[in-house]
Amino acid sequence: MGPFEMIEKHGEHEEVVFCHDKNVGLKAIIAIHNTALGPALGGTRMWNYKTEEEALTDVLRLSKGMTYKAAAAGLNLGGGKAVIIGDPKTQKTEGLFRAFGQFVNSLNGKYITAEDVGTGEKDMEYIYMETPWVTGIPKDFGGSGDPSPYTAHGVLMGIKATAKEKFGTDSLKGMRIAVQGLGNVGSHLVKYLVDDGAVVTVADIDADRVKKCVEQYKVASVSPDQILFVDCDILAPCALGAIVNDQSISKFKCKAISGGANNQLAESRHGDHLRELGILYAPDYVVNAGGLMNVFVELEGYSPDRAFDKTRKVYDNVTDVFRIAKRDQISTNLAADRLAEERVNTIGRLKQRHPGKSNRSFTTLREVHNR
Repeated sequence: MGPFEMIEKHGEHEEVVFCHDKNVGLKAIIAIHNTALGPALGGTRMWNYKTEEEALTDVLRLSKGMTYKAAAAGLNLGGGKAVIIGDPKTQKTEGLFRAFGQFVNSLNGKYITAEDVGTGEKDMEYIYMETPWVTGIPKDFGGSGDPSPYTAHGVLMGIKATAKEKFGTDSLKGMRIAVQGLGNVGSHLVKYLVDDGAVVTVADIDADRVKKCVEQYKVASVSPDQILFVDCDILAPCALGAIVNDQSISKFKCKAISGGANNQLAESRHGDHLRELGILYAPDYVVNAGGLMNVFVELEGYSPDRAFDKTRKVYDNVTDVFRIAKRDQISTNLAADRLAEERVNTIGRLKQRHPGKSNRSFTTLREVHNR
């Protein structure tokens, strides 16, 4: 399958840029899915993809997901993503990221990048040396730094909205919540939950993280194999995706699922299955939008207080999703998509009334080489 066929398979993308600089070993792809709401924002992922086709599939899927995430979050941002083909443990160099920054800069602000899997603050600092169109840069440079406390605070707001919908109260006092994954987001979330009086159970594949969390917050722990099936009020997945699948779905003992992990449903149909089982699912890309909200504030001129205040909006957004699901009698994951699509289409039509503001309905495919 050629690149154009692959792009068509993943929906209409406005622009896909293949970037190559052999002098620094850079092979990257930037995908801009939709800019109806504003410039496309999405992180740069560095991964040792087996093939260029695999990398293209990933960047197309992720950029489309960012359109939905930004739209559902109520932000004036579009969806984009970038992938760098390479091993993040052994192939990172200043030259590689500065060359990539030049490609980002050539898009003149249509795409704004940020950190993602395999990249971090230092990498964003190198990119920033070549372009202003990057977020998540270190605080010393006027950026927001690590977005995980804001992502976690947004997840807390999503859990509160889920509790309100399922149990009639958004007070988490005495609420039994199981947190899977104690990385940056999960560990911050545990603190917020404990501060709110929740009864928390945790698990992580890293035993040291579990030990530290149990000692610091006096929470219970179970093995990683058990955490998804703990008898609890709300399950908060904050680790790997696809945790709701054909094997797991009949074993859940939770009443609701609301967490920070991406792509929690293995397939869309699992959202219907959860609905049939009476398990309320808060769609992950609505719940975990706090990090995106944080970098959006960075674009305006960063203020930590404003960023935290912005993440409170996750509560309203999750509530809107539940409202649409009930209104249209559909699963909550489809309701989240509908919320995002309605906003993109409405604003897109408004822009079409003004010269120079219309959406392009075609894909630009560019291959750029630096020699």
